[in-house]
Amino acid sequence: MLNQERIQLMTKMAAYEENEGKKYMSIGSYFRSDYIGLQIIKSIICATIAYVILFGMYIFYDFEFFMQDLYKMDLLEFGRNVILYYFIFTLVYAVISYVVYSYRYHKAKKSLKKYYHHLKQLSAMYDLENRK
Repeated sequence: MLNQERIQLMTKMAAYEENEGKKYMSIGSYFRSDYIGLQIIKSIICATIAYVILFGMYIFYDFEFFMQDLYKMDLLEFGRNVILYYFIFTLVYAVISYVVYSYRYHKAKKSLKKYYHHLKQLSAMYDLENRK
């Protein structure tokens, strides 16, 4: 005999596994600090690439002016400013990444907790049916 409540629960769980469940289950397989740390490392690498591209665009935008003033400017001070701006840019990017990925981890854990609760309900339904 088919149990309508069990079928609805199984359908809901299958839809979850197909859609957001894949993403959340991969997130849920990490410890919080490992997941956030890995994502921040990826973000710092991306921020470095983005900064190099933006710096290159800045130099090439006014390349003639830059080449004319190259011998007049203090190159050591220019280098310090470039590195300082890089650290500020990367730090801001890393803090934003920390907030975003902390939120995503919390959301995934909350969703997985609900999913595991449904699994326990389904298991209880099967146990109840097998006892009869």
